[in-house]
Amino acid sequence: MNRKEISLLIVEKLTKEKETLREKFLESKNEIGFFYIDNLLPNELVLTIHKKFPELHETKERKSLREHKYTAYQMNKYNPLLEEVIYAFQEENVVKAVSDICQIENMLPDENLYAGGLSLMAKDNYLSPHLDNSHDKDRDRWRVLNLLFYVTPNWKLENGGNLEVWPNGLKEKPITIESRFNRLVVMTTHQKSWHSVSKVQIETIRCCISNYYFSNTPLLVSDLFHVTTFRGRPEQKVKDIILQMDNYVRNGLRKFFKKGIRENPHRYKK
Repeated sequence: MNRKEISLLIVEKLTKEKETLREKFLESKNEIGFFYIDNLLPNELVLTIHKKFPELHETKERKSLREHKYTAYQMNKYNPLLEEVIYAFQEENVVKAVSDICQIENMLPDENLYAGGLSLMAKDNYLSPHLDNSHDKDRDRWRVLNLLFYVTPNWKLENGGNLEVWPNGLKEKPITIESRFNRLVVMTTHQKSWHSVSKVQIETIRCCISNYYFSNTPLLVSDLFHVTTFRGRPEQKVKDIILQMDNYVRNGLRKFFKKGIRENPHRYKK
C-alpha cells in the first residue's frame, strides 16, 4: 500500500471515533493533552509493517545517561513500506483529522523526520523523563504534537517499554500508556509535557513509528526555546543533578550556536 491509501484508512478510523477522542484530549488538555486509539489499521497490514522493521545492527544506537534506544530515519535504506507508513501520517487529510480532534490549527508535518522516523527498544532500553526539543531542525517552527504508532505484536504492560506522561510534574506518579500493538498515541509537546519510556523488561524489540507536527506559534504562551531536556526519575537523585547540569550546558551552547556545535544528524537526507 502507498501513503495515500494508508492515510485514508487512518482518517476513516479517526473520523469514526472523533468525538470520543476529542473528549479524551480535552480532559487532559490543561496539563499534557493526549489521546490514544486502538486498532488504527488492519491487523494484517500492521503485522507486515512490523516484519519490515530493520534489525538493530541496521539502525543508530543512542546510549547515554539520558537514554538507550535505537533509531532509523534515513528511510531509503529500508523497506519502502516503512517510508509509506511514516509519511501517511503527514498526508494533509491525516493532519486535518488530528487537528479537528485536538482543535489545534495550522499544524505542519515534518518531511525531514527531525527526531522522527523509526524507534526500536531492546531489553533494558529506556528514555528518561524529558521534554522534546521545542523546535524543528532550523528553529523556525514550534513542535506541538508527538504521534507514536506502536506495531509490536502481543505487547503487554508488564513488558515495560511503555510511554509515561507526567502531567503533574516529576514529583508525582506518571500516567502509563501501554505500547500496545496497533495503537496510536497523540500527545502535546510544550514546556510542561514531561514524558518518558519505562525500561524494557523482555528480549523482544519494541517497535514504534514516530512523527511530529509543528506550528508557527507555540501551544503555551510561556513556551521558550529549549533543547531536548532530560531529568532523572524521582528516586534517581544523583542522576537528576547530573542531567540538570547537562541541560544547562547544552541549552547555553545553543544560545550561541543556533544548530548546536554540530548539526543534529537525526533527519532524513533525501
